[in-house]
Amino acid sequence: MLPPRNSLCLLLLLYVSGRAYKFDILNRNHEPREGDVRLFGSKNVSEGRVEIYHDGKWGTVCDDNWDMADAQVLCRQLNFLGAKSIVTGKDYGQAPGPIWLDDINCKGRETHLFTCEFKGWGETDCTHKEDVGVICETGSINVDINDSTQSLDHSIGLSDFLGQIFDDGNGCDFLIVVQSPTGNKQEDGTPEISEKTICAHKMILSQIPFFNASVGITNITVNLSLPCQPHFTSFIRYIYTRKMDVTLSSALCLHQMASNFGLKQLMEDIGRLFSKILPEDSTFHNQVSFYKYAVETKDLVLEENCVQYMAWNYQNLTRSPAWSGLSVGLLRALLTRSDLVASDKYFVLQSVERWISEKGDSIDLETQADLLGRIRFPMIPAEKLYVIESSSPLYSTHKTMYRDNMLKAFQFNVLLFSNLTKQKFGKENNDYQPRIYTAEPWSIVLELSIRTSSSQTHSRPIDKRQRYNNRYIHGYGYETSSYSQTRSKSFSTPVHNSLIFKDTVKRWQANILMNRQECSNHGVRCESFPVAKLTPQNYISQSEILFRNRVLLVCQGQYVCQIQDFKSNMASVSANATQVLPYPCAGDQFTYQIVVTPEYV
Repeated sequence: MLPPRNSLCLLLLLYVSGRAYKFDILNRNHEPREGDVRLFGSKNVSEGRVEIYHDGKWGTVCDDNWDMADAQVLCRQLNFLGAKSIVTGKDYGQAPGPIWLDDINCKGRETHLFTCEFKGWGETDCTHKEDVGVICETGSINVDINDSTQSLDHSIGLSDFLGQIFDDGNGCDFLIVVQSPTGNKQEDGTPEISEKTICAHKMILSQIPFFNASVGITNITVNLSLPCQPHFTSFIRYIYTRKMDVTLSSALCLHQMASNFGLKQLMEDIGRLFSKILPEDSTFHNQVSFYKYAVETKDLVLEENCVQYMAWNYQNLTRSPAWSGLSVGLLRALLTRSDLVASDKYFVLQSVERWISEKGDSIDLETQADLLGRIRFPMIPAEKLYVIESSSPLYSTHKTMYRDNMLKAFQFNVLLFSNLTKQKFGKENNDYQPRIYTAEPWSIVLELSIRTSSSQTHSRPIDKRQRYNNRYIHGYGYETSSYSQTRSKSFSTPVHNSLIFKDTVKRWQANILMNRQECSNHGVRCESFPVAKLTPQNYISQSEILFRNRVLLVCQGQYVCQIQDFKSNMASVSANATQVLPYPCAGDQFTYQIVVTPEYV
């Protein structure tokens, strides 16, 4: 009988060798696993709609930014020679699942599609019309589906087997000593240390450079905080099995371990879990702490999740206890974003001035000027430009900077953009790129009220703490449950926020459509419900102006949990068959804020 360690070596050798072969003696489908991919909807096994398995169900991939590097990774994961071509717009049949991936960016060297960079699972503004397809390279023979070659892959059993080897401890040859200070003192005055020992296998740990499990090294000491010590065994077991159960209570510890030990994929996947708890803290202390932690651990996914949430809920952030404690780096990151949501640009200026004033002398003049320079002055409403000199607490300190930017803003309001560009104000200049401004007349709110019988409507009380941007949904404590009155509105906006277009009015019709019949009545085809429809009601010829309109999903009147762009006047607006909310909303109780955003192009 082979010694335990030799058995492990033989098992790994057989696994690695077996992965290189494809068998056509069986046509048996294995249970899909996290990250599996397939091509669906074609008689040819080397062609089809790209689908990936996540969270227990198959979903598709949007064609935004999809290129041959992404297709190569997909085809190699499916054991094809490589990718032949990309297919867009082809009908591969009904795709009932979610759109899992969007804006994916593979380098071409990855072995699995889900290890490439992407927005986040289910974060997309696409519809199934944009599902991408791929044709993979098979060589000179085109294989028909009736003579298909299938992979014989029992590696899921290997994961369980390796987990059992770790649990039993047979043949372990590498000792990990975990030490955690308890915060107490021993009788001799030295710090009390809680110690835990784990015996592992050097061959497994040799794949993780941190452990330095090379020849002649038989042990290592790891220092952990006491609250994280109970989760370390699960972390080591993950190195064997690549499987782990993560709870919100264990997520921070496991994320920190993944960061310290260089397990990037685990770190990023756990980082995505934090989005589930970001909305829970109305004080924003947790969001700010998570951001600091993400910067320290270099977790770009978690950092983006935190900054995006705070940008979408900027007004609530500025009124929270955490506002004055924001770092310069975080405030700068917020001010660079075009998806920052605020009533108008003047509010953003006032909030930054207040932050600088509260910091006092701790912020040097150069940093103050840098932050103020990130205010997009041309976007400030013209009537509010006139009061800046008299009302700004920092005007006298940074007079030149204010005057230069206010001059640019006044020119923006009285000159056509074609004249501005002649004065070297380029279109690529962020000063002319609007954010998401919700003040009247640029936005309206639509609601899905409770359905009642046709003979009556009634009102129900609202928890007055449920507010968004310190504003009650209706400005008072009750909402009416009439089902159809609040999901269809007409409104008007200027064709642009520049003062010269003040009297040039564009009329809009906004609707929330709930089913196929309503979509049909509006002459559109809908793939999921609800869906927002925003239609211009009059034509105004302005070739230099483009509308980038959006719908904001506001959860229970408290926080923005999703922002979707309108494409061809339509936007999917809920966690449905194709969309997954970046930030969860209990009970899917939304109000829908339609925002019109014109910009020069």
